[in-house]
Amino acid sequence: MKLFGAIYDKTMAWSQHKFAAAWLSFVSFIEAIFFPIPPDVMLIPMSMSKPHMATRYAIYTTIASVLGGIIGYFIGLYAFDWVKGIIVDWGMQANFDKAMNWFETWGVAIVFLAGFSPIPYKVFTICAGVMQMAFLPFVATAAISRFARFILVAKLSAWGGEKYADKIRRSIELIGWGTVVIAVIAYAIYTFVK
Repeated sequence: MKLFGAIYDKTMAWSQHKFAAAWLSFVSFIEAIFFPIPPDVMLIPMSMSKPHMATRYAIYTTIASVLGGIIGYFIGLYAFDWVKGIIVDWGMQANFDKAMNWFETWGVAIVFLAGFSPIPYKVFTICAGVMQMAFLPFVATAAISRFARFILVAKLSAWGGEKYADKIRRSIELIGWGTVVIAVIAYAIYTFVK
């Protein structure tokens, strides 16, 4: 069944839209608060289709993500009772408890790790507020780690450019279905071990 090729083509078309940078910023902002899809999904094709704009896209993504992280921080600081119900309803209590334990152990270093890695950033922005982490170190660490991640993603995507876009397009079904299989296996293992 061919599914991922059409999605890939649509994503590449959106990456060249005149409002693509605004959408990238919006997705980056809301991802740091609640949205489940990381901005890389837009940053990669945008940087591939316009390599000369990759650094600018990484900067837009970073600024929007840090601003969203600040909102997440204040949600954790002032509205955690409201958020706690959502965490329980969405079945994320165990993940949230684990993140809180990491905060107690690692402090500001965990913000750097969460900002640079594919770990859901929104969990850590809210946890930082709940833990009443010092605000300026939180913002500085978030800015450094998010920029490091997004500039790396953007520059690697720009370096590959259109030549890799064509190669990825030819293999997209294998990549897409392979990712689904790996995710299902990982989930099954996690559920079994748990």
